[in-house]
Amino acid sequence: MAADAILFSGSSNLLLAQEIAALLKTSLGKVDLRSFPDQEIFVQILEPVQQRHVFVIQSLFPDPNRHLMELLIMLDALKRAAAASITVILPYYGYARQDRLDKPGVSITAKLLADLLTQAGATRVLAMDLHSEQIEGFFDIPIQQVLSRQLLIPYCATLDLDNLIIVAPDKGGIKIASDYARQLNAPMALVDKERINAFQVGMHLFVGEVQGKTVLIPDDMCSTGGTLVHAAQTCAQLGAKRIIAAVGHGLFIGDALKNLEQSPIEMLIVTNSISLSEAVRLHPKVRTVSVASLFAQTIH
Repeated sequence: MAADAILFSGSSNLLLAQEIAALLKTSLGKVDLRSFPDQEIFVQILEPVQQRHVFVIQSLFPDPNRHLMELLIMLDALKRAAAASITVILPYYGYARQDRLDKPGVSITAKLLADLLTQAGATRVLAMDLHSEQIEGFFDIPIQQVLSRQLLIPYCATLDLDNLIIVAPDKGGIKIASDYARQLNAPMALVDKERINAFQVGMHLFVGEVQGKTVLIPDDMCSTGGTLVHAAQTCAQLGAKRIIAAVGHGLFIGDALKNLEQSPIEMLIVTNSISLSEAVRLHPKVRTVSVASLFAQTIH
């Protein structure tokens, strides 16, 4: 990093921030970050940042509301300390799924988040695997997106997956699946899901042939695991020989790990865009690919 640049981290994913700092041959800037007894957040920047280029790393998970407020307070403190520029690094952009008016009386919360970051002092944003491309248009400041599949696809290529087919778990995943199919030189299939409620999905249509093949299901995230497990079960019923999945963000909410354990998925590849629990890191079906190099290269 340049001499006038400095890297800070919020509390949400300190291990990733430290790994990024190590790759950049620097250390994280000192910050006093704590809570008052009433749980209000206090931030004091303990480094000189006047006319310096500042980078702040924060994933908005597992407690999106707290970590967002923590980030906003850090940005305000840095702005008031006269930083020359403030780049917010969001390995996981929270509230991204609330990106449109899909019913009357709802908020486009992904746009609200963009406005909050800008108002608090961000001059640039670097995010990974946004839920939809339209989020980039919500910002009035420069935003750059990096893609986890820049690392996940090469990782999958090392697994020696014979007779491979890429399966998009829903229509929204076609673009991701197309990239995997093109770079791994494999055909593609599609599961068209029908959402029953927030936790259940059902198959509407299957396009493609998976019998006797090794299936790779890529997606942007695994939340409850419903979409991935449903796609995997469908492929197993249609005669798939092996089933592997790869996702950018492994949230693993609720019974996600239990659902994974009971599913025909033999391996789920995730990144460390969020702080993974010990149960996730040690799960026999989970493999983790670090995205620290992706962010370090982009910051550099």
